Amino acid sequence: MSFNPDMDIKYVKLVGEKRAKLFNRLDVYTAGQLLRLFPRTYIDFSASVSIAGAKIGEYCCVKAVVDRTPTGVMIRKGMTIFKTAVTDGESVMELVIFNNKYLAESLEQGREYYFYGKVTAPMGRLQMDSPVVEKADAPAGLRPVYPLTAGLTSRGVANVMKNALELYKNNESEDIIPEQIRHEYNLCSSRYAYINIHFPSCRADMLAARKRLIFEELLCLQLGMSRLRGAKEKTGFVISRDVKSEFMSSLPFLPTAAQVRAVSDCISDMMSGERMNRLLQGDVGSGKTAVAAAVMYCAVKNGMQCAMMAPTEILARQHLESLLKFFEGTGITAELLTSSTPAKEKRRIKASLAAGETDIAVGTHALIQDDVEFSRLGLVITDEQHRFGVGQRSALSEKGSSPHVLVMSATPIPRTLAMIVYGDLDISVLDELPPGRQKVDTYCVDSTYHQRLYAFIKKHLDRGLQAYIVCPLVAEGEETPLTSAEEYYEKLSENEFSSYSVGLLHGKMKPKMKDEVMERFVKNEIQLLICTTVVEVGVDVPNAAVMLIENAERFGLSQLHQLRGRVGRGKEKSTCVLITDAKGEQTKKRAEIMCSTNDGFVIADEDLKLRGPGDFFGSRQHGLPTLRIADMLEDTEMLRKAKQAAEKILSDDPQLSDRKNEGLKREIRRLFDSVGSI
Repeated sequence: MSFNPDMDIKYVKLVGEKRAKLFNRLDVYTAGQLLRLFPRTYIDFSASVSIAGAKIGEYCCVKAVVDRTPTGVMIRKGMTIFKTAVTDGESVMELVIFNNKYLAESLEQGREYYFYGKVTAPMGRLQMDSPVVEKADAPAGLRPVYPLTAGLTSRGVANVMKNALELYKNNESEDIIPEQIRHEYNLCSSRYAYINIHFPSCRADMLAARKRLIFEELLCLQLGMSRLRGAKEKTGFVISRDVKSEFMSSLPFLPTAAQVRAVSDCISDMMSGERMNRLLQGDVGSGKTAVAAAVMYCAVKNGMQCAMMAPTEILARQHLESLLKFFEGTGITAELLTSSTPAKEKRRIKASLAAGETDIAVGTHALIQDDVEFSRLGLVITDEQHRFGVGQRSALSEKGSSPHVLVMSATPIPRTLAMIVYGDLDISVLDELPPGRQKVDTYCVDSTYHQRLYAFIKKHLDRGLQAYIVCPLVAEGEETPLTSAEEYYEKLSENEFSSYSVGLLHGKMKPKMKDEVMERFVKNEIQLLICTTVVEVGVDVPNAAVMLIENAERFGLSQLHQLRGRVGRGKEKSTCVLITDAKGEQTKKRAEIMCSTNDGFVIADEDLKLRGPGDFFGSRQHGLPTLRIADMLEDTEMLRKAKQAAEKILSDDPQLSDRKNEGLKREIRRLFDSVGSI
């Protein structure tokens, strides 16, 4: 039988129908996916320690003789525990094997083995539970340890892998990475890589295999993302008159060096003759709107119209108010277009945009309706752009002829992830906050603190300030025992805060109702707002000084940071309190990170480490496939090299139509099939 990467895994020797279903749980359905089920670690049986030298609480390898035949005891139906003792001639250690009769019976009394596992010391006696076992006379080398599911053992996976590799070794297909690229980046062949990632004879062989496979995965990722976006386009909208200093000098505050740098980046792009594609990334309160205003000012003064799209009406309205202040006395006109704009007003605004009389349109999804037309749309800006689908973002650009594109995000994204998700975008980072921005004091407590926290909030409300309480759920019964916004609202408005104005805001409310509630909060008609993460996006209420976040363990770090950014926007000292009864190690680490820093980029890096790239955004609208071996944080340098190689390949063969690139094209399609992007 020849190797076919698309062959159903059940046809690989030792698999069959029943075991195939177990592999399916690991997202392994084909022979090709089986080869990409990479070991999560390796056991080096040559690096053994004595029983006395084993450190309690750590994994280690011990070479010892089975002292007695294992005995089994059924502790309940379906669960048998086998126990035996092993000795290295000086010390004794007990082995405990759970529900593995085959392994227990394979251990021969008086025979020497390697045992790998975590050493504990219950009741003062050394013990190793569920060890990985290898005969002492087995060939030297690293042994793979695979990701597993109930019913699969690492040894069983290894035996299946050997059969798949036997087929693969006889495969005559060409290496998918062109020889020139392999030579330039000192990469081994794919055949060598797959054999030595699974069964390396030494660490050097394994590292060479890893290097090749990480590079291949990142190269395909970069090529795929580049093909999704297309090449740099020429544009007819070119800035010939650089008037940024004219605008910057009119600001009522001194812009930060980062703001000046970001504006210069944008203007330079727009003077080049090519379409600008730039990401403006800045933490909460870093001054992105002022940068956007400066770029729009230059665009309008050079004869262009601009469109700025925000995900919510209230955020769009806030942007318009800010822009009108920035452009006072400049002659620049700006209009707001949302779904709640009255019909007569909509017709007037649309006619004005089509005639070229209005310079700037600020709005929500209403901007991408079919009947919205522009006369000379030269600049498109999307705010909190990760909240828009790919189709919605491109629909706005299609209102013009290759307009410049600036996307803004207050969700700090680690540099490595940004290089992939925004591979075709140049990135400007606002990495300093304007003077006067408050650091928000952050604390983490359990639910026994509720009454003290309510008293703390009341003190602030009595001084005329406002507060948020954020819950992970909208309604009771969605999931228990989590606190829901609706039950919290009923409880607090009728009891602890009955003499205060309490509001409720969540994503299941109608847009008009949401805007009404938020408007009342902005005007301080609502003192305490009970809400879900709907407040995460850019709402600016400088008077809000306290935020409680219930069930904080349910939110990602970056989301917690975005929520926290709703306070600390005014002159008052602000506080954020995370409430959680979860006791896990990860919960503790997350709390430490949130309480120790207000730097969104530090938090984003930690969030990526804890959650991985697939969960970082909470959705797959970016078309970012799951990586099998590359690590976004650890493999930054390899990512840079892969990006370099991808650019070279695409400059020579933009469509990957050359025969030498056929394998890469197939692999890109396979990689992106899982998220339906290509």
